[in-house]
Amino acid sequence: MDNIALIESFGDFKDEKNIDRITLMAILEESLQSVLRKKYGSDDNFDIIVNPDKGDLEIWHNRIVVEDGMSEDDSAEIELSEARKIEPDFEIGEQVSESIALMDLGRRAVLALRQNLVAKVMEHDNANLYERFKDMEGEIVSGEIHHIRHKHIIVMDDEQNEMILPKENQIPSDYFRKGESVRAVVDEVKLKGIKPQIILSRTSPKFLEKLFEQEIPEIFDGIITIKGSVRIPGEKAKVAVESYDDRIDPVGACVGMKGSRIHSIVRELKNENIDVINYTSNLQLYVTRALSPAKISRIEIDEKNSKVTVYVKPEEVSKAIGKGGHNVRLAGKLLGMEIDVFRDIPQDEDVELAEFSDEIDAWVIEAFQKIGLDTARSILEQDVNDLISRTDLEEETIQDVIRILREEFEE
Repeated sequence: MDNIALIESFGDFKDEKNIDRITLMAILEESLQSVLRKKYGSDDNFDIIVNPDKGDLEIWHNRIVVEDGMSEDDSAEIELSEARKIEPDFEIGEQVSESIALMDLGRRAVLALRQNLVAKVMEHDNANLYERFKDMEGEIVSGEIHHIRHKHIIVMDDEQNEMILPKENQIPSDYFRKGESVRAVVDEVKLKGIKPQIILSRTSPKFLEKLFEQEIPEIFDGIITIKGSVRIPGEKAKVAVESYDDRIDPVGACVGMKGSRIHSIVRELKNENIDVINYTSNLQLYVTRALSPAKISRIEIDEKNSKVTVYVKPEEVSKAIGKGGHNVRLAGKLLGMEIDVFRDIPQDEDVELAEFSDEIDAWVIEAFQKIGLDTARSILEQDVNDLISRTDLEEETIQDVIRILREEFEE
């Protein structure tokens, strides 16, 4: 292979990999220097001229002329008789610049050059890919499902870049088929060896926020900002929003007429129930809004220990806690505080025992109901030993029930 043929072959490679000429020139020169160092022990006495535009490559070996038999370093010195074979009028002490063809370096050296070039171009390509996707962390990308594996799926974008969507980053009800399109947020970009690994997520709160940004122009334009978002993927989410324009209702703008704006987001998240609430710096009010749709009777806030105690009417308990405890758990995450929910019961009122089913097992409630005790006060008025003998329940179980019931009546 001559010099021009090499340049032409890598000119095609440059176009395929979309590498600019200056970068290709630098990679080619660096690869040649590596080959020369292996062959001659040093590349100090060589000039490499690469011109991809013209399709040529020149290698010049520069040596000082010395007397015959006096050369100590073949890469830096040339004997007079050898120099005069190149030009008959060379004298001792002059510099000889000799052009070297690639094939003069030997077949193994040329193969090493090609391997070196390919490796360095791939390294350059990987570095560019890493930087590009690193800058895209937190942004939504789309791709086609290329392969489905047990623990993750492989997604390819339009440029055939490989991305990974792990099972734990998928919404529980996600179901994918090969060839389908999928949207996700770039969750993390890391290096595995020299190759970048692009990790996607559909469960990250950032995915929810970016969907809001795509679907709601006021958020995209910065008129409305998202102050916080929390999710239980596929089940429920809460998003706190604030408007910089007093004329715009941030919640109404996000939800849209009859839910028109938020509908596409809910559909993308597999019918995840999304509560959009109006952010406020008033902590009491923020707690009330975060626990929506429950109506709060009173709130006690312990900012030092990041705890909130909330009292609600018995009929509001299930709303405050939510299905599977989702509502109170998400409200706590949104506030960054621990929330305890208690029934707000006046001293002169009683509560059906069934109202405590979220804290007391059904079989325990049934044991009390069988002996005619079906309200909280009816149990609290009894002697513990009497309750043990009449219900056949363990003392520890009865004491736990009494503790729960007493807490509900304490101010």
